[in-house]
Amino acid sequence: MQPEKQIVQSVAIKVSDPSAIGFFGLAIVTFVASSQKLGWTEGVALVIPWAIFLGALAQIYASLSDSKLGNTFGATAFGAYGFFWLAMAMSWMLQNGVFGEQLAAMADTQQLGMAFLGYLIFTLIMTYGAAATHKVLFFIFVLIDFLFIGLSLNALVGVEFGHDLAAWAELLIALLSFYGCGAAVLNTHLGRVVLPVGKPFIKKG
Repeated sequence: MQPEKQIVQSVAIKVSDPSAIGFFGLAIVTFVASSQKLGWTEGVALVIPWAIFLGALAQIYASLSDSKLGNTFGATAFGAYGFFWLAMAMSWMLQNGVFGEQLAAMADTQQLGMAFLGYLIFTLIMTYGAAATHKVLFFIFVLIDFLFIGLSLNALVGVEFGHDLAAWAELLIALLSFYGCGAAVLNTHLGRVVLPVGKPFIKKG
C-alpha cells in the first residue's frame, strides 16, 4: 500500500484596515470633550459615555485589528489612546463622587498631571513614527503633543494658558481626525484618492 498523501491547507483571514473606525472614535470623543473645555457645554457627565464607547472601545477595537495585520505602530497607538480614554472616564467618575465621596475628596490632580506628562513622552515618540506614515497622521500627533503639553501645564502647575491650549488642540484633533476617517473610508472604498493624506516626511527602512 502506498502511504496516504497529506494535504495541508493554509487559510488566510483578511482583516480590513481599522484606521477609519479608530480615527472616527478619536474624532468624536475629542469633538465632544473639547466643547466642554472651550466652555460651549458644561460638565463631563455626558462626555463619559463617548469617552468609553468611542474614545476607548472604538480605538481598542482598531488596535486589536491592527495587531492581526501585524501593524505594531497602529496597534500600539490605538490601544494606548483607547486605554487613556477609559482611564479618563474613570477619573471623571472618581472626581464626581461616583465611587464615593471619600475617594473624590482624596483625588490629587497632580497625579493626573503625571499621567498627562507620561502620555506626552509617549506621544512625542509616536509622532516620529507617524512621520513615516502620512502627513495627516503626523499632524494629528503634533496636535496631540500640544494637547498633552496643555493638560500637563494646567494639571501640574496650574497654568490657565495650558487649559486653553489643550482645548483648541483637542478641537483641531477632532476636525483632522474626521478628515482622516473620511480618507481611510473613501479612498479604499472608491479605489482612488478622494481625500489626499500626503506622503510621509521620512522613509521607512
